[in-house]
Amino acid sequence: MVDWSDREPGHFVARAAGIVPRLVRRRAAGAPAGAIGLSDRGAGLSPGQRPLRIGTRASALALWQTERVRAGLAQHGYATERIEVRTTGDVVQDLPLARIGGRAFFTKQLDDAILEGRIDIAVHSLKDLPTELPEGIALGAVGLREDPRDALVAREGLEWATLPTGAAIATSSQRRRAQLLHARPDLRLADIRGNVDTRLAKLERNGDWSAIVLAAAGLVRLGLAGRISQRLSFDVMLPAPGQGALAATVRADDATAVAAVRRALHDNATELAASAERGFLRRLEGGCQVPVGAHAEIDRTSEGPVVRLRGRVVSLTGETSVEGERAGAAASAAEADALGVALAEQLLSQGADAILRSVREARVEPVPEP
Repeated sequence: MVDWSDREPGHFVARAAGIVPRLVRRRAAGAPAGAIGLSDRGAGLSPGQRPLRIGTRASALALWQTERVRAGLAQHGYATERIEVRTTGDVVQDLPLARIGGRAFFTKQLDDAILEGRIDIAVHSLKDLPTELPEGIALGAVGLREDPRDALVAREGLEWATLPTGAAIATSSQRRRAQLLHARPDLRLADIRGNVDTRLAKLERNGDWSAIVLAAAGLVRLGLAGRISQRLSFDVMLPAPGQGALAATVRADDATAVAAVRRALHDNATELAASAERGFLRRLEGGCQVPVGAHAEIDRTSEGPVVRLRGRVVSLTGETSVEGERAGAAASAAEADALGVALAEQLLSQGADAILRSVREARVEPVPEP
C-alpha cells in the first residue's frame, strides 16, 4: 500500500513561464525546455532517423509531464521532438466544463494529431482520458503516479476543519462540488477555470473565496506543494479515476511508439490500480464531469497482487451518496478492470443508478465544441 504522506516537490519542475500556447507548435530552438534540459532533437538514435514526436498541451503542468516522459525516453536512447497542441479545454475558458459538448475536453485534438500522423505519442494526465478511446488510439503506458489526493488551497492557514460556516470554495469539477456539499452542506461553491497558476491567481483576487480545490499531484509537480493547506482524506473526497498518474496514448498500430512508452513510462502497479478505477467509471458511463470518485491500492502478497478499490457516487446537491469497496486478486489489467466493473454493478444496485440518472437529467444544454 502507498503512504501518501506529504512530500517535498519532485525534482522535475518545468520552468515553463512565459510560454505562449498556439494551436499546433514545435518548440522553437533556444526556447525554455524545462529543468530536464532536453533538446528537441534528443539523442541516442542513428543519424537520419526521425525523432519520436511527442504531443502535449501547452500549460506549465502539461509541459512538466511531457518533459518527464521525454527524459525517460532519452534514458532509453530515443530521440524526441515536442509539439504543442491546443485542446478544447484550453480554448474555451469562459464556460464550466459541464457545458462543453463531448467528454474529451483535453484530448480530442491530441487524438486527431496522432491519427493524422502529426505526432507519434501524446502525454496526458490519466484522469483526463475518456474510458473509451477513439478507434485507432491505444493507451500505450501509464505510470509515475504522484499523490492522488485532492488538495485544499486556502487563505490564512485555513484547513478543512477550520473553514468557517458558509465558506466559499471554488472548483471546476462536478465530482469535487458534489463531495464537498455531501461533507459540508453549508459551503458556497463557485466555478473556476484555468491552469494551476491561473486558479491560484484567481484565489488571490477573489476576497470572498476561502479556498480552491486542486489535484495535489499538479501542485507537487510544479514545485507548489507549499501552497497546499491540507491534502483531503479519502473519507472527505475520493479522487478522479487515474488522478495523479501520467498516460501516453499512441496510434494502435504503431509498434515503435508502443515499445518506447512501455520502456520509458509504464508501471505495472499503476496500471492495475488505474484499470480498476477506470473500469468502475466506464461501467457507470461516466466521464471527468460526473460526480464519481474512485481510488485503488495494490497489496503485494505471496500469491500475487490484490487490488483494493473504493468507489463513490454522489448527487450534484450532495444530499445522496452511495459508496462501496471491493478487493480481489488481479494479475492483469483485464482482471483489475473486471473488479472495477463489479464494484460499479454493486453501487448501481444500491442507488447509484438513480443518482446518475438525475445528474444526466439536470445537465444544461451543452455548448458545441469549437
